[in-house]
Amino acid sequence: MRLIGTNGALWRGRPYPLGATWDGQGVNFALYSEHAERVELCLFDPHGRRQIESVDLAERTDFVWHCYLPEARPGLLYGYRVHGPYAPGEGHRFNPHKLLVDPCARMLRGQLRWSDAHFGYRVGARREDLSFDTRDNASGMPKCEVVDPAFTWGDDRRPNVPWQDSVIYELHVRGHTMLNPLVPPELRGTYAGLAAPPVIEHLKRLGVTAVDLLPVHAFVDDKRLAELGLRNYWGYNSIGYFAPDMRYCAGASLGEFKTMVKTLHAAGIEVLLDVVYNHTGEGNELGPTLAFRGIDNRTYYRLRADDPRRYEDYTGTGNTLDTSHPAVLHLVMDSLRYWVTEMHVDGFRFDLAVTLARGEHEFERRGAFFGAVRQDPVLRQVKLIAEPWDLGEGGYQAGNFPPGWAEWNGRYRDAVRSYWRGDGGLVGELASRLSGSSDLFQASGRGPAASINFVTAHDGFTLQDLVSYNDKHNEANGEGNRDGENHNRSWNCGVEGPTDDPQVAALRERQKRNFLATLILSQGVPMLLGGDELGRTQHGNNNAYCQDNEVSWVHWDPGAAAQGLLAFVQRLIALRNAHPLLRRRAFFRGRARAEHAAKDLTWLAPAGTEMTGEDWSEPHGRSIGMLISGEGLGERDEHGRPIEDDDLLLLLNAHHERVDFTLPRAPALTFTALLDTHFPDGRPAPGTRGPGERYPLEARSLALLARERSR
Repeated sequence: MRLIGTNGALWRGRPYPLGATWDGQGVNFALYSEHAERVELCLFDPHGRRQIESVDLAERTDFVWHCYLPEARPGLLYGYRVHGPYAPGEGHRFNPHKLLVDPCARMLRGQLRWSDAHFGYRVGARREDLSFDTRDNASGMPKCEVVDPAFTWGDDRRPNVPWQDSVIYELHVRGHTMLNPLVPPELRGTYAGLAAPPVIEHLKRLGVTAVDLLPVHAFVDDKRLAELGLRNYWGYNSIGYFAPDMRYCAGASLGEFKTMVKTLHAAGIEVLLDVVYNHTGEGNELGPTLAFRGIDNRTYYRLRADDPRRYEDYTGTGNTLDTSHPAVLHLVMDSLRYWVTEMHVDGFRFDLAVTLARGEHEFERRGAFFGAVRQDPVLRQVKLIAEPWDLGEGGYQAGNFPPGWAEWNGRYRDAVRSYWRGDGGLVGELASRLSGSSDLFQASGRGPAASINFVTAHDGFTLQDLVSYNDKHNEANGEGNRDGENHNRSWNCGVEGPTDDPQVAALRERQKRNFLATLILSQGVPMLLGGDELGRTQHGNNNAYCQDNEVSWVHWDPGAAAQGLLAFVQRLIALRNAHPLLRRRAFFRGRARAEHAAKDLTWLAPAGTEMTGEDWSEPHGRSIGMLISGEGLGERDEHGRPIEDDDLLLLLNAHHERVDFTLPRAPALTFTALLDTHFPDGRPAPGTRGPGERYPLEARSLALLARERSR
């Protein structure tokens, strides 16, 4: 059956929205290409194997090519062929022999099957800009699918967890459930598996308030990895910014993703997406022609001014999406709004966010991207997290993002890792990170919640590996162990890798408790790496981006030590929730809020005296106390009532010997130890200690004490 309308007439359609839009009667198709000379809409049989029709999009409005097919229905498979000059030296790489993915497609059916036909030039040619490949690649391309967006959301509501109360849990949709014996086998590794009751219950018992999903936008596997039998497991290789990747689908509809979100919301858990708008899966100028390159290379990518044949590469992937171009910025904004309004997600973590905010070259804090997001009535209401760096000049911009943004705090990670490794002279840096990193975020008018604190993330060692390996072990990645970070600030506690030595094993468990306690008890928003609470290991691989196997998957049958660690993390988060002093909305002032009141924050030396300049500069200093006053917190709850709390005393000792901390003498109130990482369960001996008494903090341990004030 032909689909070009009554009497063979093609309806004009509309230039917006981009993509394929079903309105209940037909489908509108719209594609942006500024430099194209002709655009073909190619329609395929239900299996995507045979092209059944080709339609020219004769209408063009403001560089948007569009048409309307009144007889088209959801389930129709399509792609584009775009005609124009093949002139790489001028930045153009059109090749109509290549079927292209619609970047705004709501669903992709099938996976990319690699062959040299996907390249716009003859692979092996002496100069790629002087050759032109005429082979058709359609048989190996995923096909775009028209979807019906209807879904019964019912009474779904966003949890809207306040930033200061948030605890983020970073996970991989597939890897989180592949080995979970409580999830039905047919659901493991899928959106439906993540919504399974045992998974939801684990997250709720743990106490996290948000899951941050590694990329779920449709992505492709690199050719090199496919040839090695590996996969682009992390998914940082996007090709479609509106389509959830169907390899994580147990069924065949968008409803599965939406059901996952709805189920997590019902449990009070927010859904954040890791999004990759800084580059695409097409690689450098020698890469394949799959979508953007063939639609309008000069519009979508940043090209070198002195040689438009080549790309600017601020991302380390070979290409950089040009969000300084209005049409590309429009695409990104439409994508973000779609995931909020149609898929109900609660926020985003932006991979290499500095790239998105570059003008002609430099990072622009007041640039078009930030302006577009801030004025958007939808996006300014969701959580926005920046990875504040890229590989370009001036690429590290931690603390320089505008109000409304939180940031991954890499300085927090580095300081905490180095401190617990035993490096000296770090108490000053550590103090800044423990208290919310005001040196980074206060000048921009933000509070402690702008700091997303983390010790481990998907990129790097897991927590177990952080305390078990001095060096990376990435041989399985097929790059001769050259890939991955070399400077991990890790310590193997005396033995590289697995060990049967009970003393080394005990030290590693204590170090894990130290890292987790520091993370959860610091000011700011803690982010846990999924599986760290169960002792997940990648066997020393700190760059497992291509390991879609048990190297990366979470193991759900942990031993007694891991069960104890899980209970410890649950208790830590419960402690954080019980004490508003650990979840401040404003930075400490370092002084009393009222006459005769105590300072809101006092840094203590082990002798119980306030830290002096000499104490701060001590090159071998590894011990510090943080006394937070509950008197006059100066914050009110949502009902306008003053928030009150006990005084809290956090003691840290990264020295290899015990340190006796003298407890503050004023006021004359007793302390109760709430937590001590020296003990396997974190529970110190019961009892109280009076002012001036000493608290024996064992080697490489952390303790939290509370002093109840009469209120």
